[in-house]
Amino acid sequence: MPAMDTTEERLKKFKYRGKDASVRRQQRVALSLELRKAKKDEQALKRRNITCPSPDPAFGNINKEVSLTLDEIIKGVNGTDLAICFQATQAIRKMVSRERNPPLKMIVESGVIPRIVEFLKSSHHPCLQFEAAWTLTNIASGTSDQTQAVVEGGAIPPLVELLSSPSTTVCEQAVWALGNIAGDGPKFRDIVISSNVIPRLSALVSSSIPITFLRNITWTLSNLCRNKDPYPQEETVKQMLPILCHLLQHQDSEILSDTCWALSYLTEACNERIALVVDTGVLPRLVELMTSLEFTVLTPALRTVGNIVAGTDHQTQMAIDAGMLKVLPQLLQHPRPSIQKEATWALSNVAAGPRHQIQELITHNLLPPLVSLLRDGKYKIQKEAAWTVVNFTTGASPDQLFQLIHSGILGPLLNLLTAPEAKIILIILDVISYILQVPQKKSDKENLCLLIEELGGINKIEALQLHENSQVSSAALHIIESHFSEEEDTDIHTSVQSQL
Repeated sequence: MPAMDTTEERLKKFKYRGKDASVRRQQRVALSLELRKAKKDEQALKRRNITCPSPDPAFGNINKEVSLTLDEIIKGVNGTDLAICFQATQAIRKMVSRERNPPLKMIVESGVIPRIVEFLKSSHHPCLQFEAAWTLTNIASGTSDQTQAVVEGGAIPPLVELLSSPSTTVCEQAVWALGNIAGDGPKFRDIVISSNVIPRLSALVSSSIPITFLRNITWTLSNLCRNKDPYPQEETVKQMLPILCHLLQHQDSEILSDTCWALSYLTEACNERIALVVDTGVLPRLVELMTSLEFTVLTPALRTVGNIVAGTDHQTQMAIDAGMLKVLPQLLQHPRPSIQKEATWALSNVAAGPRHQIQELITHNLLPPLVSLLRDGKYKIQKEAAWTVVNFTTGASPDQLFQLIHSGILGPLLNLLTAPEAKIILIILDVISYILQVPQKKSDKENLCLLIEELGGINKIEALQLHENSQVSSAALHIIESHFSEEEDTDIHTSVQSQL
């Protein structure tokens, strides 16, 4: 009997087995984050500038070779002759721009950062400003300690001021440096935000600038959306969303990718934050981008929509109304396993909805690809598919359950009883136990038991009675005693005889 209590308690955690739908959603989101926590997204936190981006002709040959020792560099940086300051700063920039093993630690320890920050304010010498901004960009691309050295050197205020520089090249490099600082974590992100950077970035987006510059701005904006504990403040999000919505209409794949990543970060938060994004009307465009042939665009677009359907039932319905279920079948069969996994995760969140949303899954013919993934997918995808079945099963009507069984789900599901993780075995046993409790007629129950037996399910469940995990062994024992014992068989046989 204790196994019955364990099973019932576990079933209450699934969609529509308890009273609070929002709690069930939160549990599903928490689990999905656990399943995905080891996978980093495709977007870089920080970027180093190795080659000069669109050099300003007014700067002349900024890559002219000047050979200086470290002592000469330090002396030159701290001198008063701006021509020598320029040469010394340029020498540092070249050192920190090496493709391999740049001496960032050595430069930080040399103590030159505050002086380089001063050069950012040299408005009459844009070439020196550019070299200083480029140097700080690459130092801030290093470790958190190296980024902190840039921040403590006072770099953020003058970098923000450079967003109004008449030199596009200087301005772009300042954007890049701020993006690296913001990408370090929530602390520096919020310091950058508090420097009134968003209106200035918005003004740049609205102007006519080169595509490479717009890409850097978009990436920096995405870093201002990134990180949690805490998430960006609500007012900050409201400031950024109009810019992101504008950028989402662009055709450049890099801009679209970083914009979608930004929206994915914003939709990882609470339902109220998801609402801020959804209420902008971006869902149809996000669904459109889920059909992109560019993997770098498809991935964050799918992630964002997956986050949205992890929200409230109303938010899920908005995604369904925007057409996400029409796109999902092809993504479940995508050649890339990472896309299959993300699509299955999104599907599992829709399956956690009410019965009319579960019916939408059936109507859009999503059960066959689900069965296929459960049967043939990589193990990490099979786990997501199993959770989809759990959510579907515990929220479905008897008729919807019949359609699920008719789709051929039981065979692949039973095969996963040999999975290496006790947690997955337990949820499958819970599903089987629940399915076996649903039939109202003894004849339907008998047919279901026979089907499970024909699929080798009884042998697999019996074997699990000896599993090293006590919860697994108890759950398996309960299913056998409740549904496949001799007493149960006799009851079914007697009932069938009485109907003849």
